[in-house]
Amino acid sequence: MGHASRVRCAPMSIAVVTGAGSGIGRSVALALAAAGWSVALAGRRAEALEETAAAAGSAETLCVPTDVTSAEQVAALFAAVRDRYGRVDLLFNNAGTFAGGGVPVEDLDPATWRSVVDVNLTGAFLCAQAAFRTMKEQDPQGGRIINNGSISAHVPRPHSIAYTATKHAMTGLTKSLSLDGRPYRIACGQLDIGNAATEMTARMQTGILQANGQLAAEPVMDAADVAATVVHMASLPLEANVQFATVMATGMPYIGRG
Repeated sequence: MGHASRVRCAPMSIAVVTGAGSGIGRSVALALAAAGWSVALAGRRAEALEETAAAAGSAETLCVPTDVTSAEQVAALFAAVRDRYGRVDLLFNNAGTFAGGGVPVEDLDPATWRSVVDVNLTGAFLCAQAAFRTMKEQDPQGGRIINNGSISAHVPRPHSIAYTATKHAMTGLTKSLSLDGRPYRIACGQLDIGNAATEMTARMQTGILQANGQLAAEPVMDAADVAATVVHMASLPLEANVQFATVMATGMPYIGRG
């Protein structure tokens, strides 16, 4: 990434990216690293985090295997970041799961429902809470939290009740964090992403169930284009905030009736 991107990043800006071992999390982590950020990589699989770190080359990274559903592991993540860097300037709250996707409402196992809520909502809360505490207490005070909301924060796909419910809830999390963070220079925004080309969206290109009951292939976009938006949001001074943004494949069936 060019010099223009680097100068927008303050010296020693420290980012935490969850779900950094693959997909959008990896793309965002690499884009932040290229823009001059020091990036703590969090995710369940240590090997995948190390692959992301290797892809970042000589950029400053820290791999911290973390299950975001565990309050203890999330606390350990942020303690490790503070021990290494002394502060946290950005959290990209990205870890998520689409477990139960494709299962009709009447057949969804309650245990699967709870597992999706645990990762997508409770995990996002635990990470935001830990980041908030750090940002409130550090000097200089403040920082930014960017939540990965998804197009499903606005409209559902068929048979996606657990994922959709948690992403709608993410919007409430974002609004509350944004309000509660005002006195402490903590900004919070949400990026709603549609059809980025990742492992999770591979089936979009072969055919996925539509609201009319038909199967149809959908266009996708490069995850790097999502990452560029996160870098822009993160580069703003704390006096400015992108509250909500949508980045989607231009031709996906979202606007209008498909």
